[in-house]
Amino acid sequence: MRSFLETRAFQRFIVAVIVFNAVTIGFETSSYLMERIGGPLHVLDRIVLGVFVVELAARLYAYRAAFFRDPWNWFDTVIVAVALVPASGPASVLRALRILRALRLISAVPSMRKVVNALLAAIPGMASIIGLLVLVMYISAVLATQLFGEVAPDHFDELPTSLFTLFQIMTGEAWPDIAATVMAEMPWAWVFFVGYILMSSFVVLNLFIAVVVNAMDGQSTSEEERRTENQLGAVLEELARLNAKIEAMQAPRNGEHNGHNGHPISEPARLGGPPAGGSSV
Repeated sequence: MRSFLETRAFQRFIVAVIVFNAVTIGFETSSYLMERIGGPLHVLDRIVLGVFVVELAARLYAYRAAFFRDPWNWFDTVIVAVALVPASGPASVLRALRILRALRLISAVPSMRKVVNALLAAIPGMASIIGLLVLVMYISAVLATQLFGEVAPDHFDELPTSLFTLFQIMTGEAWPDIAATVMAEMPWAWVFFVGYILMSSFVVLNLFIAVVVNAMDGQSTSEEERRTENQLGAVLEELARLNAKIEAMQAPRNGEHNGHNGHPISEPARLGGPPAGGSSV
């Protein structure tokens, strides 16, 4: 069962089922399609859910306790369990969460798992960068509220409003209009906006990319090291087996050249003749 689950054909089948299910759930958002093929779509959804349940049961049977040591198995189990909740009564809102089954592509496709693992590995470094970004935004919001609160009250009246405006500027959305409104009264305000955009967008946000790329490189290096260790172990095992075979082949030959006391056997004795120096009687 474990060999069957790990075959490439079965894994491709599961990926195809996940994609197919995501497409059929998308069809259910169309009233035109639901009026004409709503029944078959619901039947297909139940069939796909049954395939997922059987697959999880097979993996649990094949891997036993090791099934629960893999976080991706827990991820798949939670997503399938949400789909098993009855879509009626107070839990009817959970029916919309069926589309979360498409997230199983992450666990089914190795390249996607690699990206997610890299993101999780980058969380400690990202936390420090987020703290730096929050600090920059807070200091800038306080300055903007004090400097531009009277000139542009719609954008910098109070601290929460300034924080939202600076977040909007950081994303690059409509910041020229905001800057033009302030610069109409304070021409030197461009210094503030240019400095803030450089710090928030071109420095801090790019650090996120650097941390994630570094984490992905580290994960790739770790995978290559593990692959190299496995290959080296296989080579050493093969060499050990060959050495054992060679020793087994040499053992009978050593027995032919040595007597019971470890001394060489004379040629006449080997041929059945009299020992050297003795009588033929």
